[in-house]
Amino acid sequence: MSTECGEPGPGGPLGGSGPGQCPPPTASTPWSLPRWRACVAAAVLCYINLLNYMNWFIVAGVLLDVQNFFHISDSNAGLLQTVFICCLLLSAPVFGYLGDRHSRKATLSFGILLWSGAGLSGSFISPQHSWLFFLSRGVVGMGSASYSTIAPTVLGDLFVRDQRTRVLAIFYIFIPVGSGLGYVLGSAVLQLTGDWRWTFRVMPCLEVTGLILLLTLVPDPPRGAADKQEEAAMGAGRSSWCEDVRYLGTNWSFVWSTLGVTAMAFVTGALSFWVPKFLFEARVVHGLQLPCITDPCSNQDSLIFGSLTVVTGIIGVVLGAEASRRFKRVNPRAEPLVCACSLLAAAPCLYLALLLARTTFTVSYVFLALGELLLSCNWAVVAEILLSVVLPRCRGTAEALQITAGHILGDAGSPYLTGLVSSALRARRPDSYLQRFLSLQHSFLCCAFVIALGGGCFLLTALHLERDQTQARRPSPGTPDSTKEESQALLSHPRAVPEAP
Repeated sequence: MSTECGEPGPGGPLGGSGPGQCPPPTASTPWSLPRWRACVAAAVLCYINLLNYMNWFIVAGVLLDVQNFFHISDSNAGLLQTVFICCLLLSAPVFGYLGDRHSRKATLSFGILLWSGAGLSGSFISPQHSWLFFLSRGVVGMGSASYSTIAPTVLGDLFVRDQRTRVLAIFYIFIPVGSGLGYVLGSAVLQLTGDWRWTFRVMPCLEVTGLILLLTLVPDPPRGAADKQEEAAMGAGRSSWCEDVRYLGTNWSFVWSTLGVTAMAFVTGALSFWVPKFLFEARVVHGLQLPCITDPCSNQDSLIFGSLTVVTGIIGVVLGAEASRRFKRVNPRAEPLVCACSLLAAAPCLYLALLLARTTFTVSYVFLALGELLLSCNWAVVAEILLSVVLPRCRGTAEALQITAGHILGDAGSPYLTGLVSSALRARRPDSYLQRFLSLQHSFLCCAFVIALGGGCFLLTALHLERDQTQARRPSPGTPDSTKEESQALLSHPRAVPEAP
């Protein structure tokens, strides 16, 4: 009698094949892509990421003109960024769900069309309908959610190990670079045209180019393809969204790193939106700048701060990724430790930058640059932490939840709260340029303490990192990898193998 299929034994799946015997299980062919194709795809995704973050902060570069055009106070101006972030975080779980189960390329294309069209339409809104401008910023945030959620998972499936770390470092360089160029573009277009609205009319041309490159040059790799996770690549073992969320809630490396990212988001949200105006008012207090009463406002600090953000962002991301890569050779917990050290060092730098702006303007800029550089060290590293501790089948959901938590507790409210506190302090003080500056300065000071709390969260991440990385690499039951491990275990224990009848 021949051995039945699925019954381990000599002549069965664990033995050689023969007449009447079951063929050995075959593993799926790993998905592969030529290296140059993967590099081209990464370059396109980096270019679109640049445009994505330019859209995030393009309003901040022309904030004074937007306020004058729509007659918006500080508290309501902060609400502009809050609306943007709230729509982004509400949309992120939806796009994360779609990205884990449907075509990521189609979802990314839809998001680009959404934010590009909303940004263009916002430039044609009249001053009497300021609420429509707020609405257009919200729709831009919805489109941006698709890219921020899904694009890193595509890169994670195109590259592995050190290659992935380097590519993610380059990808996340464009967060500070795009943010800085958003200020620069807004300021430069304003000086050339005298109308801040042309800033929003230039961007769609660049975004359409990015969409065409995405459709023609970027593949949609199987989920987990680069890690050779056949379960994810074949779509086997698909879990529900609720099961993914429960799994992530018990993944303590993911939980603590998400809280650390939230602290970073709170601080960067407040600073990136208000610092150009803060520096402008500091310059007025020092007598280096006339107050802005009518349009257009010539705010050279938007250009300076944007350039500073670009330079420190490039240096910081490269420095953080390289420090993590080298330190990991001697300490497997290098990634969260690098994040913790950079945030704990950034806290006093930001505090001194804010405190010294009234007395020594140049020294304030130096500490601000150091603080930005240290904050930028983390962008690529936190993405690598997530990809290393989360199963490939739910990385899109993990990205979405991290984005949602980071924004809802971080930069969704920090620009609005900063403006609200500033307006409340100004209402209790004499109406002078010095008091306006001090009100905004005092509303900023809590940022230094929040960023120190973020450093503590990454220290806690380091305690759980190795265990969660091991679990993320472990094949799930029923996959080819797990079957192979079970087969090896049976062969190493002959007594466990039943004899053939």
